[in-house]
Amino acid sequence: MSTEHSTLSPVGIIKTVTLQGLPLACISATQLVDHVFESLSRGQGGWIITANIDHLQRYVSTPDIVDLYSHAEVIVADGTPLVWASRLLGDPLPERIAGSDLVWTLAEHAAEKGRSICLLGGAPGAAEGAAKQLLERFPNLVIAATCSPTVSEQPTEDEVEAIRKTLQAASPDIVYVAIGSPKQERLIAALRSSLPATWWIGVGVSLSFVAGHVSRAPRWVQRLGLEWVHRMLQEPERLVKRYLFNNLPFTFRLFARSLVTRFTSAGSR
Repeated sequence: MSTEHSTLSPVGIIKTVTLQGLPLACISATQLVDHVFESLSRGQGGWIITANIDHLQRYVSTPDIVDLYSHAEVIVADGTPLVWASRLLGDPLPERIAGSDLVWTLAEHAAEKGRSICLLGGAPGAAEGAAKQLLERFPNLVIAATCSPTVSEQPTEDEVEAIRKTLQAASPDIVYVAIGSPKQERLIAALRSSLPATWWIGVGVSLSFVAGHVSRAPRWVQRLGLEWVHRMLQEPERLVKRYLFNNLPFTFRLFARSLVTRFTSAGSR
């Protein structure tokens, strides 16, 4: 069912659609980007989570993740199945908002508005390669810093402190954190109070996409909601079990629950 979120945007209160307790912002990518830069103009930072099925499954099964995600200002549907589930629920989200697309869109707007970004994490060479590609596309973009630190699954105080010093020296307006979920969310939660006027977004493998080290699925595959198949074929040893035996059954259960909730709610009116 829909609820209203307290985050203010250029279009007012951000309405959310709730899937198994997770509040997903009912906004377009354009509205999200406008919200980020409007907030920056007021000296306010924030945190975006681009959620897919893996995020939702973790949210449902892991109590500490519920608390962790509750601190994000905006959670959007990166996974196409989440958009489909919202339609089955009868409360459709306007579109998928992919973190891999936001990396480009936010950088484009940052270049236009004189804002800086930091690229944090990624596979070896990904941050530097992504910075090169972004600067080729947007020559006016300010890359405040790139760094690829080693971060534990539960970031240690020493790891967090070293990264904090780097970021405070760079003072970026936007930070892309590319160390995989939920590690990137834990790191953001530990760091963001040190830079309250900065926007943070976990982007997973996206820096490798931008750098050209890993190919992204063609647009037609993305539109069909099959980008996960493309990724699974790229890294079968790591992703086959997760996608086929964990995420896929969960997705079908999500669809069923969304339909049941829709018709149960309709019947109770």
